[in-house]
Amino acid sequence: MISKKAKYALKALKVLAEQYGKGPVLISYIAEKEKIPKKFLEAILLDLRNNGVLQSQKGKGGGYLLRVPPAEVNFSKVLRIIDGPIAPALCVSMFFYGKCDDCKDEETCSLRTVLERWRDANLAVLDKTTLSDLLQAESTASTDILS
Repeated sequence: MISKKAKYALKALKVLAEQYGKGPVLISYIAEKEKIPKKFLEAILLDLRNNGVLQSQKGKGGGYLLRVPPAEVNFSKVLRIIDGPIAPALCVSMFFYGKCDDCKDEETCSLRTVLERWRDANLAVLDKTTLSDLLQAESTASTDILS
């Protein structure tokens, strides 16, 4: 499962994707719209800014905005920034590799093969899913409710 922090990050990014090209968005607006505690949201947005997903503007008319178009921000990048490794075990992690303490030999570990397939299946979805897809999914859901 993803953390509550990651879920909040994706919700906040959805709001920023909706406002893409319209200027900075206030933290208070995002917090209220998505029901995210403001202090928690501040830390999340700072992580995303420090990792190149967002930029911030200070002063009157300031706030946060996406640094790149919504179609260029995929879920795997966001989840790695917020939660760390996507892989189910460090020994199969692409960016956070670590040797398992209880493994005698990675090359002959049958569990590792299954965990690699698990990782690859998740990444097949997360690498290809962007904030644009999230906006499209919300739009489709709204249309279905009105039908």
